[in-house]
Amino acid sequence: MIRSPQNESEWHAYFELRYHVLRAPWGQAKGSERTADEAHHQHFAYFNQDNQIIGVGRLDQTAPHVGQVRFMAVTSNQQGKGIGKAIMDEIEEFCRAQGYLQIILHAREVALPFYQKLAYQLVAPSHLLFGEIQHYLMEKSLEA
Repeated sequence: MIRSPQNESEWHAYFELRYHVLRAPWGQAKGSERTADEAHHQHFAYFNQDNQIIGVGRLDQTAPHVGQVRFMAVTSNQQGKGIGKAIMDEIEEFCRAQGYLQIILHAREVALPFYQKLAYQLVAPSHLLFGEIQHYLMEKSLEA
């Protein structure tokens, strides 16, 4: 099941997963997995059959009709099992329902094949995170 966290313990698990997958391996400080404007964005959490969060993603509206996927993460022992794809499908469905025409994201090099399988197009190298993780701007049109 994919939905937004709904209580304090679910939010804690959501941010813990983001921290452990996206920040801790690079020695980043606790708290670096959050931004000051979390309440202004859409959050997607994949709950397994035991009601544990094993995948997360966030959607920001960056311009009229444009969404940006951020903070995509799946627990390491669950990667490659379709959880990330399910989250992305849910995000795209949400975007279409809201009238978005395009989704952008900045993918780590290791994630390029994953997003390319989902029909995201590589635009250009974007930024270097923590001085070592190259990211690439990718986009997908939602227009029919």
